This record gives sequence, C-alpha cells and structure tokens, in this order.
Amino acid sequence: MKTGEELPPLEIPITRTLIVAGAIASRDYQDVHHDAELARQKGSPDIFMNILTTNGLVGRYVTDHFGPTATLRKVAIRLGAPNYPGDTMVLSGQIAEVDGDTARIRITGRNGIGNHVTGTVTVTVPQGSPS
Repeated sequence: MKTGEELPPLEIPITRTLIVAGAIASRDYQDVHHDAELARQKGSPDIFMNILTTNGLVGRYVTDHFGPTATLRKVAIRLGAPNYPGDTMVLSGQIAEVDGDTARIRITGRNGIGNHVTGTVTVTVPQGSPS
C-alpha cells in the first residue's frame, strides 16, 4: 500500500434486479426502489438504488482489491446522481493516506449523469497480506 496508488476501476451494470435485490436485502421497502410507477409519481424517472446497496458495493470494491484479510474500519460516503436501471457505475479509488497497516482510500462511483457516490473508506490489511 502506497499513498497515491490507484485502485483499478470496477464497472457495475445497474440493473433492475440489482436495485430491487439490494433494497430487499437491506430491508429498505421504500417504493422508489422497486415500483417504477410510484417512483415516477414521486418525481423520479425510474426506480433508483438505495444508499445501503451503494455502501455494500463500495465495501466490496475495497475488500476485493485488498483481499480476504482486509477489514473495513470506516465507510463514509455521500450520494449524488442516482443510479437508475440501464446505466453503469464505475468505481475508482486512490490511496490517500497510509499509516502502518491501515489506509484511507478516496472513492468515487460515476454513472452516466455524474458522481453517484464519493467518500472515503478506511481499511486495515495485516502486514504480509497480499494487496
């Protein structure tokens, strides 16, 4: 782990199934995450991904890069442009700071209309682990 190191990008196709399954898995039954007609009545062009699904995808992105011994210590994200079905979110990251076996990673997830998610993830990777 080195400050300034870029993580390889990860493309995630945004499907209806991903949006609905993520909402169900996180027990978020808000209609805007599964009912397109009700989402439109509330001013959205379609259903959209919830923050808990985004949070899980950000965590997956970091742990996939650092390996099975990586431990997420903190995930601090902010949502921007919604993730709608038919789009693709591209996650990218850069190591902002390293302190021993702990790193702080700046994360961005862009879709076709802008930044869906920005934030930082703090991860610990035990010494001697592949990264």
